[in-house]
Amino acid sequence: MSIYHFQANLINGKQVNLSDFRGKVLLIVNTASKCSFSRQFADLQRLYESQQEQGFEILAFPCNQFNDKEPTSNSDVQEFCENNFGITFPLFEKTDVRGPSTHPLFQYLTQQAPFKGFDTQTKDGQWMDEFLREKHPDIYMGDGIKWNFSKFLIDRDGHVVARFESTALPSEIDTKIASLL
Repeated sequence: MSIYHFQANLINGKQVNLSDFRGKVLLIVNTASKCSFSRQFADLQRLYESQQEQGFEILAFPCNQFNDKEPTSNSDVQEFCENNFGITFPLFEKTDVRGPSTHPLFQYLTQQAPFKGFDTQTKDGQWMDEFLREKHPDIYMGDGIKWNFSKFLIDRDGHVVARFESTALPSEIDTKIASLL
């Protein structure tokens, strides 16, 4: 099985088969425009622009499951991302990435790339680890998505290669992406 077995709706409601991305290296990210990690949008767009010609795509899935950080409509999300960050990579409809209504794609992603913890050697990683353990122990438990801007790297065959937590900056995973292109 691969991600090519799944479908999702673009932010405009059009259904897409992920097999349409066959042969490309993908970075699948759950996003939220009101989250402090939304500063990563700019780096994601730069990464996309620098690698797209080599067969790289970013698939962004807005999510409102973490402290209500994506409360607006799909059209508002799209407008925000385009106007504030110049986002040109595909945005999908707001999606549940954990819990009972988790989109099947994210069930698959977390099964293929279980949670391995935050990098507590970094300030953000240490903060995120402590924050979730203290304030949201239910989120911290298990292999589900922990917060906005979790990233899954997918190879050209549709297989999950790596998982990067919210605190991993796009610039930190650029080399890993380049190795797959």
